[in-house]
Amino acid sequence: MSDAVSIEQSVHKSQWQGSFKLVNAQRAINLAWYHVAEARLRTMIKWWGSMLSFGLGNPVLYLFSVGIGIGALVDANGTNDQLGGVSYLAFLAPALLATAAIQACQDELSFPIMEGFLWDKTFFAMNATPIRGGDIMGGVLFAAMVRTVFTTVLYEAILLIFGAIDISVALPMFFTALLAGLAFGAGMMAASSYVKEDDGFFAIVGRFIVAPMFMFSGTFYPLESMPIYLQWIGWISPLWHGTDLGRILSYNHPQQGWVVASHWIYLVVWAAVGMTLAARKISQRLAA
Repeated sequence: MSDAVSIEQSVHKSQWQGSFKLVNAQRAINLAWYHVAEARLRTMIKWWGSMLSFGLGNPVLYLFSVGIGIGALVDANGTNDQLGGVSYLAFLAPALLATAAIQACQDELSFPIMEGFLWDKTFFAMNATPIRGGDIMGGVLFAAMVRTVFTTVLYEAILLIFGAIDISVALPMFFTALLAGLAFGAGMMAASSYVKEDDGFFAIVGRFIVAPMFMFSGTFYPLESMPIYLQWIGWISPLWHGTDLGRILSYNHPQQGWVVASHWIYLVVWAAVGMTLAARKISQRLAA
């Protein structure tokens, strides 16, 4: 018994040098991505109110103005057959849930990249330690997904309160929205990693990518009702793929099996390609 106690005491003493605790260097290197994520999450906490209001603000406004306001008019005119036989609010809910996830994820995977390279240049300070480009990408991505999960859960709770979705499909719809957010966010992270000058990049993205994607991805009406020469915007948009999956889960929106499979494959491939390109470009810029 005394031998066991002495061994435990010697191990405890070996972890300390005076008043300083010794750190396992290899373990710290292996968890480098976690330290990046921790730093990013600490920064988020300072702005949680702004991030919450911005991430939920637009979707909630659309829920009230379009889903409930215009929805009452659509339902009263009996046009539900074109929406799969459900109310307009039920039709709109999966699109707004995916939009909330995409908004949160793309914000957290674009601004921090610009901050790390151009504004505060924190990535170069991180790179002076054993932290590498892949670790930075992984840490920023993990922190972004934490914010996305939080935002998506809150917005889904709002949809449940208004009866827009059923609680039995809440969990699978949560994951489809999360995957849509990850796919678009990873693409934005890759694009942001290539930006070398702050010359209105976010304004261009907002006007010519985010806005058209939101308007022409079957958010407010079935994609099939649009002219064929505009439907391609929805086909290449992660929002449409996430929205269609959400509608299939929410109210059994009829869709062929190969289309369902293509939704999953498209979102997974988009996310994987975005993360790969982002990690590669971040590493290249840090090594330059």
